[in-house]
Amino acid sequence: MDDEVARRLVHASGSILPTAWVVGQLDAVPELPWQVVRYVLVLATVSALALEVIRLFVGLDWAIFEKLTREYEQDNLAGYALYMFGGTFAGLLFVPAVAVPAMYMLTLGDPISGLLGSGELRRVKRLRVLATMFAVSLVFALPFLPTVAAVGAAVAATLADGVKPVVATYVIDDNLTIPILASVTAAAVLVGTGEPVDAVVTVFA
Repeated sequence: MDDEVARRLVHASGSILPTAWVVGQLDAVPELPWQVVRYVLVLATVSALALEVIRLFVGLDWAIFEKLTREYEQDNLAGYALYMFGGTFAGLLFVPAVAVPAMYMLTLGDPISGLLGSGELRRVKRLRVLATMFAVSLVFALPFLPTVAAVGAAVAATLADGVKPVVATYVIDDNLTIPILASVTAAAVLVGTGEPVDAVVTVFA
């Protein structure tokens, strides 16, 4: 299997956790408490960061790292760790209605747009890729959020995915920014349109 396709499939596998929570909301299906989802996210993030510390500072020459990381990540924090951190940020700070669509935008929207733009090194992705990311993000957001918040989150995810800012020669990874910007934007729109803060941000609940 092509390494790029393999990376995208692993990326998409992250959708299993939020999907398990969603399915658990159906009648006659055992519920997966959101608190358990949060514990899993924290455990995954701590594990990823521990592996990265070992890989970068001690040395960890696993073949899977060659397959699933890109060349520019060899001496920097790898995308999978940033992916874990971004998803955990959304899951810990916000209610499921905000966090779940942000996770889907990362785990499914990003690999879909990534496959469309594979092989292109551009600061701003092509219009068709941006449009696809927006459409996919909106589809995942609408079942959970009011339309205005869903559109805002989809726009934020599209910008995070499609525009690559560079800070001190380091490209800001969209694995980190997609769930953070999408969830923060959705939460801001919800609060701005009248939702109580403690109904959106779990730290205030």
